[in-house]
Order: sequence, then structure tokens, then C-alpha cells
Amino acid sequence: MLTQLLPQFLKKPMKQAYTNAIDYGELLLGFRDVLTPPRSRIFIGAGDYKVVGQEFKRHFINIGGLQPHESVLDVGCGIGRMAVPLTDYLTAPGRYEGFDIVGHGIDWCLHNITPRFTNFNFQVADIYNSHYNPSGNYQAYNYRFPFDDNSFDFVFLTSVFTHMPVQEVDHYLSEISRVLKPGGRCFSTFFLLNDQSRRLMKTENSTYNFQYKLDGRYVFSLEDPDLGTAFDQSTIQTMLGRYGLSAQNFIYPGSWCGRRNTATFQDIVVAYKR
Repeated sequence: MLTQLLPQFLKKPMKQAYTNAIDYGELLLGFRDVLTPPRSRIFIGAGDYKVVGQEFKRHFINIGGLQPHESVLDVGCGIGRMAVPLTDYLTAPGRYEGFDIVGHGIDWCLHNITPRFTNFNFQVADIYNSHYNPSGNYQAYNYRFPFDDNSFDFVFLTSVFTHMPVQEVDHYLSEISRVLKPGGRCFSTFFLLNDQSRRLMKTENSTYNFQYKLDGRYVFSLEDPDLGTAFDQSTIQTMLGRYGLSAQNFIYPGSWCGRRNTATFQDIVVAYKR
């Protein structure tokens, strides 16, 4: 592709100019609905905003057992990609709470989702992140979720634990257990290492090869380890058990290492609070 020939310092401005032009064209032609943010504002992972959101809505319902009347917490809600498809599913007393470290994503959600769906609330988590929130005042490993104990039926995290070191994952799981009601579920995605995935990730069909061990996790880049993080499956199961969560028989392998006929790209873990 032509963009691959560009110097690195030009790639970001060129991408920004391209997305701005598309945003302006869609606005003029009326092609973008009010619950889809401009492309230039989207900072979350790959894939189409609407398509990925609808895909995970199906997974929340079919795999996670999400019901319309339940209370939901979205940890790392970004710019509402998972919230938007749930607006026509969650009904009172069902409610949604989301938090994220990126302020402009929360601002968009507060201006475009909450006024139309008052049972959907969003807030900024002032957590330090070298990429997204370098002025944050809290560290993820000691951040207390701003919610009461036993207040949610369903907590989900999509592509959050795949960018965190072990200490932060451990703390988040303790907080998730605290805010979950007994019998509540945590739906999260990981890159999990077991005999099968270790073998497959060394082949040409694997997207990632987590070849470097680093402080209890595995990464594919030592220069920027938070780009992608994998964990031994047994490590995650031990952590879950430590906080009264169980995912036995509720792990759904993903296609990241070259598997076929999977539910999605990352591995899905559904843990129940005992």
C-alpha cells in the first residue's frame, strides 16, 4: 500500500486528514446516524464500529446470558461501541454504567447516548496511561471502581485485559468481584496460552506470537509490552478463584492464533460469582 511508503511522522496526519474528509462527506450527505461517532473520534480497536458492537451484543446475550432487565457495567467503554447496540435491548429496571480513561470518548457518549437513553451513564476514570491519559492521577492497580458492592448483574471488558500487566488484571478482578452481585457474570476477553494456543501461535496462521515472558505475562513487543498481553490460562483461572469467581467450562477459544470456527478473535471467558 502507498501508506507503507510514507515516513512514520506523516502517517498519523494523513490518516487524520482522510478520516476528517470522510466525516465531512457523511455529514453533508446525511449518511451517519446520531449514534455513530465520527471516524476521526474513534480511538478503539479494529473493525467497523457498528458491526463489532452488534457482534458482541449477540455474544453478551447468547454466551453471557445477558437479560434486558439486568444492571450492566462496561469497564473500558471507549466511545460507546458496546453501549450503542445495548440501547435497544436494556429496559428499565435494566441499566448501563460505563467508564473509560479517555475523556473525549466519554464526552461523546454523554452528549449523544445519555440524553436519548437516560438509563445509560458514563464517567471518566482518572487512571494513568502512557498512551491515552498521561496526566492521570491513579494507577490501575489500586483504582477503586466508583460503584457500591453487589451492584451489577453483568460486568464486561472487551480487549482490556489484553493490554494490562498481571498486577492490574489481578486488581481489576478483585474489583469486579466486589461490584458483582452473587450469581452475577463477568464477560471478558483475553489471549490465553495453553498447549493448543502455544503450538498454533508459532505457525504462519497466527496473528500474534507472544514469545517474550515479562513479569508474569507474555508479550510480542518488549519495546511496548502493553500493545498486546497474553496469560497462561491457569494463571487467569487461579486469579478468578482467588476472588470467588469461576469460569470452569465457560472459556470460548478465539481465532487469534489461527483457530477456525470460533466465536470471535480473542478468547472469551465468562466467570460467575459464587
